[in-house]
Amino acid sequence: MVRRPGPLAARLPEVAYRVDNVRVDQAQLAAYQHLLGEAGTDTLPAGYVHVIGFPVAVAVMAREDFPLPLMGMVHVANRVEQRHPVHAQDVLTVRAWAQNLRAHRSGTQVDLVTEVGQADGLDVLWRGVSTYLAKGKPMKGLALVESAEGSKPTGAGGRDPDAPLPPITANWRLGASTGRRYADVSGDRNPIHLSGLSAKLFGFPKAIAHGMYTASRALATVGPARGDAFVWDVEFAKPVLLPGQVALNLTPTEGGTNYLGWDPRSGRVHFSGSVHPLP
Repeated sequence: MVRRPGPLAARLPEVAYRVDNVRVDQAQLAAYQHLLGEAGTDTLPAGYVHVIGFPVAVAVMAREDFPLPLMGMVHVANRVEQRHPVHAQDVLTVRAWAQNLRAHRSGTQVDLVTEVGQADGLDVLWRGVSTYLAKGKPMKGLALVESAEGSKPTGAGGRDPDAPLPPITANWRLGASTGRRYADVSGDRNPIHLSGLSAKLFGFPKAIAHGMYTASRALATVGPARGDAFVWDVEFAKPVLLPGQVALNLTPTEGGTNYLGWDPRSGRVHFSGSVHPLP
């Protein structure tokens, strides 16, 4: 997207977009389930519901008065509340808006909130908050919010970076086409994911895997243990360069499942998160 030169305005558009009568594309759903390793049922994976709502969130970010450039935006965290199962035959309403514009050491962060419910709009089945970082795009008038936790640095998900890595539950080998394949089933064609050439335009040495690809694949590995209503959190650290490998650990806890993904050669953490029952 081409932007006019000049300082970025530290203000979000005060609008919420709504799309009614949204129906599931059965072929797209089947392709998503196959790529991510989800069961081929008519209950939609929580990651696929994110895919359904993604175009509406993008429409908010693509507005002329949205203060950050859409292209090159990096997904740094996500929180999903799956309140009720969503089914392939459901007719849905999607709402999306932006909130919580804030400074970051590497640029500016913003949250995109998406809610998916029944077509009558009375019941929210799924709610997602996606946090994005616009690298190298500082904005005047935004204060940097420091962590209230201790001074010792932490890694993804607040994990102590000096802690030993856990046993490997699964080992993923991701080919150079992983970003393009996920783009085909998700509609997320951010150039940082598509090729090494386009990723270099935004400061990456190679194409990087979509954050929601890695998080959704981890969720698929958790499987039925996640239940019908759950909270799914993920925090992204070092990007997964393509082609590459990811070691995954799942650790059951009293309240659900924690997961961690890292580079098996360097030990650098790529992402961490948890899946636990909705309170």
